[in-house]
Amino acid sequence: MSTSFDAVSAATSEERYARMRAETALFMRDHLLSIVSHDLRSPLNAIHSWAYVLERKLDAGDTAAQRALAGIRSGVDQQVQLLEDAIDNTRAETKALPLQRSTFPMRPVLDRSLDDVRRALADARGVSIKIDSRLESEQCDGDRERFSQAVWVMLAFAVEASRPGTAVTLSSNVESGAWHVKVTHVMSFAALNDAELPHAFETAARKQAIQPREAGRISWVLALPQRVAAAHGGSFEQGEAVDDEPTVLLLRAPLVSI
Repeated sequence: MSTSFDAVSAATSEERYARMRAETALFMRDHLLSIVSHDLRSPLNAIHSWAYVLERKLDAGDTAAQRALAGIRSGVDQQVQLLEDAIDNTRAETKALPLQRSTFPMRPVLDRSLDDVRRALADARGVSIKIDSRLESEQCDGDRERFSQAVWVMLAFAVEASRPGTAVTLSSNVESGAWHVKVTHVMSFAALNDAELPHAFETAARKQAIQPREAGRISWVLALPQRVAAAHGGSFEQGEAVDDEPTVLLLRAPLVSI
């Protein structure tokens, strides 16, 4: 009886692990497409504006110059159309995050996510997870499963970016009407990309996570907790990633979502 129960639990855990990896990849794809769309539109808009400046400067009778200007405008229009067709339309169905709201206790969400990450990744990598929370029966209004996924990604990323033998800390509390979930760890670039260790995230995502980030931007792989926080009227922050230095992932969400 015990063996059968353990087998079912293991299968369930593996299914959740596979689902979470897929969810993380999906949100990362959308996040990356959003960045590409935004970053490409800025220079295209600049080129379009300079084309109008050139039009006023060029001789209307210079057919070669006018053809060149028309080519520039046509190229810009084609690139904008490509962005709309290949990126904006692709993201249309996943741009808005649907939520299944309910009132739920917060502590079990932390415990389940911690247990899942420990079973699937932390134990195999030799990283311990400590929980520091006085939450008991406090409740939050929102999508319980999405919050569970967000905490999972935060913990899994911290575990992957920690050296074996070190610890990740998950702390949580209620402050000023908001639920705070903080994951603290010491960043290790070597551990994050060590091919000998088990990984939950794609190689490209892990390599990008050690690259310098523009102010306010997060690593691609953390797109899911950012989207979950925003959908509930909250926020998500990623501390600076410096090798061998402590860093923090912080999710805030109002207890009653608007």
